[in-house]
Amino acid sequence: MIDLRSDTVTKPGQAMREAIATAEVGDDVLAEDPTVNLLQDKMASLLGKGAGLFVPSGTMANQVAIKTHIQPGDEILIDQDAHIYYYECAATAVIAGGQFQCLQGDNGILSPEAIAAAIRPQDIHQPPSRLICLENTHNRGGGTIYTVERTTSITKLVSDQNMKVHLDGARLFNAALAAGTTVQELSRGVDSVSICFSKGLGAPVGSVLCGSADFIAEARRFRKMFGGGMRQVGILAAACLYALDHHVERLQEDHENARRLAFELAQMDGIQVEPEQVVTNIVIFDVAGTGLDADSFVDKLSTEGVLMIPFGPTTVRAVTHMDVSTADIDRALEIIARFLKSSSR
Repeated sequence: MIDLRSDTVTKPGQAMREAIATAEVGDDVLAEDPTVNLLQDKMASLLGKGAGLFVPSGTMANQVAIKTHIQPGDEILIDQDAHIYYYECAATAVIAGGQFQCLQGDNGILSPEAIAAAIRPQDIHQPPSRLICLENTHNRGGGTIYTVERTTSITKLVSDQNMKVHLDGARLFNAALAAGTTVQELSRGVDSVSICFSKGLGAPVGSVLCGSADFIAEARRFRKMFGGGMRQVGILAAACLYALDHHVERLQEDHENARRLAFELAQMDGIQVEPEQVVTNIVIFDVAGTGLDADSFVDKLSTEGVLMIPFGPTTVRAVTHMDVSTADIDRALEIIARFLKSSSR
């Protein structure tokens, strides 16, 4: 089976399992797990922030950050297709009491002009604009990237308005590699940033939230409140450290495989995709021209041994990752071409 549903489906290899098995541990709620502390310190240093906090998931990292930044009744500016808005179960409304103002970005990427136009004036009839949330890379945008220049212009604008910026950097290492820069440069100026290790980096679980020391001290309290306080969790942090040391540079292979997939799909009758827009490991393509909707396309393809997910009425998403080789991509393309040929008869 060639599984292109997500980069979350990867399984830890033997070397990562050995790192898990031999990890030094302690009680992390008491801040005494040395492996967790090492991971937090390492990520804070890489991102140029004062401190880090290990949490079970990217969703918890984002929601802890938002809860730490805002008060109930505050407004958050966000792209209409952002993960925080689209996939996190209205957690911000339930947990932090925040209101979203959804903006339309360019494949998920917001402009400073759109943000400036959306910031509320001081008015007792309106919620105060307190926070802007960015996503890098942008999942529903097709793995698109906020450049250093775009992020810098947004953080300056927001700072001048006495607002904060949270960066959902679930795939920030993908963004940095594709942009030819560092995760620190891509998160410079933001007030908080989360990175997920269970996506392209191949760890089984875990994210790290980084910000100033004072911010993380408050975030630690909210992590405990949300049920994210874990004990001898160095066994999981060890997997993240292994991924950090061994799986970052290899993300380039995933990007190359995604571009190959997109280019070849673009040559097939009935499929519409823009290969030049595929810059990381996410490929979103339209199958309307095949005469099938996305659900039918995906269902039929799964019977041939290729897994993808519907991403709209006629759009499908494929995500490359470390458990999918170039040979797997070529095989998947052969299967899709054969499948489309048989369907057109």
